[in-house]
Amino acid sequence: MESTKNMEKLLHYTWRHKIFPLEDLLTTDGKPVEIIDTGLYNRTDSGPDFFNAKVKIDGLLWVGNVEIHTKASDWYHHKHDNDKAYDNVILHVVENADTEVTTSAGKDVPTLVIPIAQSLKDNYAELLNSEKYPPCYKIIEDLPTLKVHAWLSALQTERLERKTRDIENKVKVMNGSWEDAYFATLARNHGYGVNSDAFEEWARIVPMSAVAHHRDNLFQIEAIFLGQAGLLEHVAPQYAKEYAYMQKKFTLTPMDASHWKYKTRPQNHPHVRIMQLARMYYEHRTGLRDLLECKTIAEVGKLYDFNGMKLTLFAINTVIPTMFAYGSHHAKDELCDRALDMLESLPAEDNNIVRMWQECGLKIKTAYDSQSLLQLKKEYCDKKECLRCRFGYEFLQGEYKNEFFK
Repeated sequence: MESTKNMEKLLHYTWRHKIFPLEDLLTTDGKPVEIIDTGLYNRTDSGPDFFNAKVKIDGLLWVGNVEIHTKASDWYHHKHDNDKAYDNVILHVVENADTEVTTSAGKDVPTLVIPIAQSLKDNYAELLNSEKYPPCYKIIEDLPTLKVHAWLSALQTERLERKTRDIENKVKVMNGSWEDAYFATLARNHGYGVNSDAFEEWARIVPMSAVAHHRDNLFQIEAIFLGQAGLLEHVAPQYAKEYAYMQKKFTLTPMDASHWKYKTRPQNHPHVRIMQLARMYYEHRTGLRDLLECKTIAEVGKLYDFNGMKLTLFAINTVIPTMFAYGSHHAKDELCDRALDMLESLPAEDNNIVRMWQECGLKIKTAYDSQSLLQLKKEYCDKKECLRCRFGYEFLQGEYKNEFFK
């Protein structure tokens, strides 16, 4: 935990949240400092740590950037003294002022020492080194319901925004077709993780405009679907003959069959799932318009002939992200709201992650909650980003709030 990188992150956190000692702040040369605005946190790997900060030094207002290091000498180790990008730094914030620093123009940079409270260090060390999940388990049960809901809401927004970007990228790959992008999303989620990438690859090379000419013939749809997947050896010989005709007619190139994995239950084998997709397409149950017209989860279930857990997973992974992404992209707020309502109407998923949070005392009722917690684990807990987490914030300060800070 005492690594320079972690301590610098903690110093960033201390600055961002204004966790300052009770005594007056002074530069290393004795000038009083007043922090008006800590600035905009720079999350990239280049440039000063905080942009457009506002501080008063010896009564004079300065507006500019702030750079933070555990040791002041890191300024030179990182070669900031030769980098014009750091010439607008108005304050150098450190824990250990082992030297004074200058810009590439030879200008002295005021240095402010901010000690990190030992209680904060100890709490951060516990979060980083705990073998339990979640590491902040001690405080979860006592968190105010309003704070929990606010954080879960922010996490859900993050998750849906990420899924929206993924779907928009599919649209670009599909030459701007939301219809084809939806089919690719639908196909991907028929892979159940093991074959998800292969299903998406397959969906991208299925010529839907060509298939549409044979929409009234299930056998021909199946032949094209299976042939493009390179899986004709798993079905009756007449499919190969039909595909050969279609291949010549539409100049088709199948994918490499080695991309498919068969280490799944028989009912989940790729050719079985593709036959199911063919029937859904034949029965006009794969269209984006039909999806967008669904008002409730019950209507989704009727359209796709799903129920129970299958419906829940399908809605979470396909229906809701697509509806939200389409609504977001086309500024149709009613679709975004409907997607969120659907998520809140579904029961919470039952998995190890959800159960661990429940054991900590968190009340998890809907898929909205469980999906938020999956986002929390993936983007915060697994990456040890406790300093960016609102639960982590409560843990770090907790019972120590009045010990050192104002």
